[in-house]
Amino acid sequence: MLRGFFGFHASPVIESRVPILLFCILFGLSMDYHVSILSRIREHDNITHDNRESVAVGVHSTGKIITGAALIMVVVFDAFATGSRLALQQLGFGLAVAVLLDATIVRSVLVPSVMTLLADRNWWLPGWLGWLPDPRIEGEPQAPTGAQHSPAAGG
Repeated sequence: MLRGFFGFHASPVIESRVPILLFCILFGLSMDYHVSILSRIREHDNITHDNRESVAVGVHSTGKIITGAALIMVVVFDAFATGSRLALQQLGFGLAVAVLLDATIVRSVLVPSVMTLLADRNWWLPGWLGWLPDPRIEGEPQAPTGAQHSPAAGG
């Protein structure tokens, strides 16, 4: 193997296990970011019902955490990329680039932009999914759906 760009091994192919590992690891990491930012946005939206403000507050409150975590992961994955094994180099480089793009472009630009444009449709749930529980911990209390028994009626 020849040492090429930044000391990486020159290889005409990607090892077969690298793409599936990239997908699995990146899916888990991106969902972690996504849940973090969306939960802050939803919490604020439940209180204020102002979508634009909620998106701004959610991005502001999670921005430093997401950026810091992404930078730490990029450094760690870059360390994998400097190893001597081809599979680790490919995996480390792929993870570093993907986490950097996900944290900067997707979580900082695309998600807030789309959520601002969608406004109230962000939280729309199709009727056939009405059986799902309401995940809000705090917020407006929901009226009970069953018949209520009053003590005076002997119930």
